[in-house]
Amino acid sequence: MAYLSLEDGRALEEAISVLSHGGVVAFPTDTVYGMGGSLAHPEALRRIYDLKGRQPDKPLPILISRASVVDELSPDVDERLIELALQFWPGALTVVLPAAEHLPAEVKAPDNTIGVRLPNHSIPLTIAERLGGAVATTSANLSGQPAAISAVEIRDVLGGQIDVILDGGFSPQENPSTVIRVVDGEIVVLREGAIRADEINAAWQDL
Repeated sequence: MAYLSLEDGRALEEAISVLSHGGVVAFPTDTVYGMGGSLAHPEALRRIYDLKGRQPDKPLPILISRASVVDELSPDVDERLIELALQFWPGALTVVLPAAEHLPAEVKAPDNTIGVRLPNHSIPLTIAERLGGAVATTSANLSGQPAAISAVEIRDVLGGQIDVILDGGFSPQENPSTVIRVVDGEIVVLREGAIRADEINAAWQDL
């Protein structure tokens, strides 16, 4: 395990190299700390499940580097949903979309959907861009435990099992992203997090 400070200019490059070769890396985001793996390395994604003790029917969310990546991940995008997302992106909103066939099973829910978010933080944006526009990322903690808001917490709990931990100080948020999807033309909030449900519903009604 390498514990690296982002104040070291080489740290991010090392982390991206590890991810590109199938490793698992923990890093700060605009919400809580996440740990991620490359979509090109399903074995890394399976390791994340093992590290967290995550239930196999809970897919790993995807962070993207730019909104246009959505077209590569989802074959049938509800344009209104993306228009809504762009009111909160980059930011703490995850949208549920139909999954493209080529995506690994670890990011797909049983109903063949994926969760996608454009974060408001340079580290995951850079990582995602260097990995082709997307990186599978979930909170860096044991399932059922509070999400980590510092690299030290991750080191204490999971340090010996993660290939690289990037220390970027404390998270700006203690809440995860809010998760939404469209059902029968209406927004359903699956998890209320950093963005309030009433804000999202008001924006949807305005579209």
